[in-house]
Amino acid sequence: MTASNPDVAAPATTAGSWLPLVVVVLTQIQASFAVNALTVSMAGITTDLDTPATSVGTAITAGTFAMAAFVLLGAKIGARFGTRGVFQIAVAIHAAAMAGVALSVSPAMLFIAQASSGAVIALIAPALTVFIATNYHGERQGKAIGLLAAAIPLAGVLALLLAGWFAETIGWRWSFALMVALGAVNLLLSFRVKKVPAQPDLKIDWAGAFLAATAIILLSFGFSGLNSWGLWESTAAAPFDVFGVSPAPLLIILGLVVGQIFFVWVSRRQRERKSRIFDLRVLATSSELAITACMATMLFVGTAANFLIPLYMQVVQGLTGVQTSFSIIPYTISIFLASTFIAYLYTKFSPRVLASAGFVVVATALTLIAFTVRGEWGQAFIVIGLILLGIGQGSIVALVFNTLLSSAPKELAGDVGAWRGLVHNLSGSVGIAVASAFAVGILASTLSAAAADHPDISDQLISEVRISEADFLTNPQLEAVLANTSASPAEVEAAIAINEDARLRSLKVSLLGLALLALLAIVPATRMPGRIRGELPEKLEPDDPDAIDESIPLNPAATTKETSA
Repeated sequence: MTASNPDVAAPATTAGSWLPLVVVVLTQIQASFAVNALTVSMAGITTDLDTPATSVGTAITAGTFAMAAFVLLGAKIGARFGTRGVFQIAVAIHAAAMAGVALSVSPAMLFIAQASSGAVIALIAPALTVFIATNYHGERQGKAIGLLAAAIPLAGVLALLLAGWFAETIGWRWSFALMVALGAVNLLLSFRVKKVPAQPDLKIDWAGAFLAATAIILLSFGFSGLNSWGLWESTAAAPFDVFGVSPAPLLIILGLVVGQIFFVWVSRRQRERKSRIFDLRVLATSSELAITACMATMLFVGTAANFLIPLYMQVVQGLTGVQTSFSIIPYTISIFLASTFIAYLYTKFSPRVLASAGFVVVATALTLIAFTVRGEWGQAFIVIGLILLGIGQGSIVALVFNTLLSSAPKELAGDVGAWRGLVHNLSGSVGIAVASAFAVGILASTLSAAAADHPDISDQLISEVRISEADFLTNPQLEAVLANTSASPAEVEAAIAINEDARLRSLKVSLLGLALLALLAIVPATRMPGRIRGELPEKLEPDDPDAIDESIPLNPAATTKETSA
């Protein structure tokens, strides 16, 4: 089989067929559903497996990190051995992993199954971009990419509805059994999708893949441990410490060092015209760097807000996980609709205008929520804020992916798809970790100052309670903590009032901080291209990447500023 023979394609689909897009959307739902379902099903899982909620969080993190670590390699493996065949194997393994989650009898089994599912998603994600490129062209291609982006929030909505209902009725395990069935459907339908020829001459840079995976894993674990292990000083929850220093910042520093080594390695191989796991020409110009900055910022802000808002609902309002899931459905649906329909504006407005407007909408939404949030989540302004946040977030995420695909050399679209997956997962993990550490830091400082100034709080009680290790607690949880101290009824009442005020203030400050970050993102947004150019080629991984365009320098650092389109 050779890459130049287009007749190898299966007689499955014709130009403009809806079937490849159905496979793309359903597979993205299959890949994204599990994480949302685990979150919604946390109460049932902790009860059935007799394990703390942190074990479920660890399983979720394992899947996310595995996907981010191997997504660059996944794009190359798909091209080397045939995208459709690799995709089919990965979908089958993912379905088997979902069966493992459904049948889990221990936290270890849950962890292994979820980590396995994340690793094979690294093979699935790049294939979805390839299927769009080989089956859709022109305006259809832009809309298909928008629907691919929209499938992620759609999976979130379905998980909230189905997994929430299953968890309350027949049991949480049926959510993952459903994904096994969906995997079987996707596998069968994929045989009707156009077959993409393998590229046996494509060389894989295994050393670069190892460096990338190592850097991503170190960064991911470092950022995820900021809150529980300590920002600098090690806490009791840390697995180890170095002279009292938390492992979290050490892992982050080490990850940054390995990441720099990775880019030096790739740059050297690019100058020597050797195979590399990632082509730096994807980020060769200021416009492409600006697109990446916008993508990372929006994913950081979006995931951080998606962490803070449910946190407030459950801790302050006392809502259950299922109630919280239903409360944020307007936000999730607005992301889905915006991701779907933003493509219709590509011909009327430039990417830089759309991105700048999107960040203004996001900042406005977060500010509106911050200044109007109260004990009742059903306020009209809060709902409006959530919908606006979803519209801005959905529009930007779909826009930046489409724009980067358009801006980078078309033959490197496979690298663009892998880069998008990496940025998506890493920025999301960092967003949750940093938002958590920041919010808890604001909470602790507010509690400390308020307790010291309150006339009803004694110094003895302050010495008994470790305010520096404060976390978000409901009123009953705080009462349970104070029951083990010498607190008087008056002190308990005062402490609850202080805690309520501190929780609300921490949330407000955190949301305003995210709003400020969204406004700062307007700066790189103005550096995005003036238009979306061309479409993706059917072959996304060139056998010889150095032959694609001699006008593009092999050393991106030598590239001068791109002129505005």
